[in-house]
Amino acid sequence: MLLELAIGDAYGAGFEYADPDFVAAHNTLLGYVQHPRHRGILPGAYTDDTQLTIAVAEALLSGEPWSAATLADRFVEAFRRDPRDGYAPSFGQLLSEMRDGEELLARLRPDSNKSGAAMRASPVGLLPDVPEILHRTAVQARITHDTPSGIESAQAAALAVHYCHHDLGPLAEIGRWIEHTLPPGVGGWARPWHGKVGSRGRMSVRAALTVVSRGGSLSEMLRACVAFTGDVDTVATIALAAASRSGQVVKDLPAVLVDTLEDGPYGLAFLRGLDARLLTSGSGAAPRRSASAPPV
Repeated sequence: MLLELAIGDAYGAGFEYADPDFVAAHNTLLGYVQHPRHRGILPGAYTDDTQLTIAVAEALLSGEPWSAATLADRFVEAFRRDPRDGYAPSFGQLLSEMRDGEELLARLRPDSNKSGAAMRASPVGLLPDVPEILHRTAVQARITHDTPSGIESAQAAALAVHYCHHDLGPLAEIGRWIEHTLPPGVGGWARPWHGKVGSRGRMSVRAALTVVSRGGSLSEMLRACVAFTGDVDTVATIALAAASRSGQVVKDLPAVLVDTLEDGPYGLAFLRGLDARLLTSGSGAAPRRSASAPPV
């Protein structure tokens, strides 16, 4: 799951808010693309979407109390050991100045309704208990996105993983199941998304659910996520995290995207190892049978 979402993030990073003509010309899955403006993110490098997801996964595996303090410590640790571009400028600057989570919590204004809490929520969806998923996802969301839309968007992203991982029904019904599972709130998770994806969390999650609900293969889904234009790295991160856990989805991401994903200390090999720990620990379950090709 972490490997697939990182590939979605890294591939999408080359197209984030790029001109639609650029997206149409280069969204071929033949390799990672250098963003026409954001030269600090090299092709094959993932962004804050994956780095903060790693932090949540490590918190889940640690067995430490699930609290804002624990998670904030993990966010700071993940950034300090591996500083990278891709963060919103203000949040990236803040992380670079922090020594620990306590300092971060004291400085944050958690009033955002953007996608940051949703893009990192996927590992929580592996838990077997829905009330626990909703609780833990809300705790992590409130650190930065303590708004009704920010929290619900994160919960919807985690529930998408849960639905696919536990094979709760046809992919076409994923949005309706999420709507029925979440408490009354923002809603609209079953409504198909059309057009450019903006920065709000509900936009990225609705676009991701639209792609997953159509079924097919991971390659088809990745291209469809990017074709929306806008905040497409986040859409691809959320969609591929969920779809990678579904036995109804063909696992066919091109080898070139696997082989050329960054492979530093927290790259390809690290992600594979962390994936294995997540899926064999009490937080997850054994990997599901693929619809055709073996998982990457």
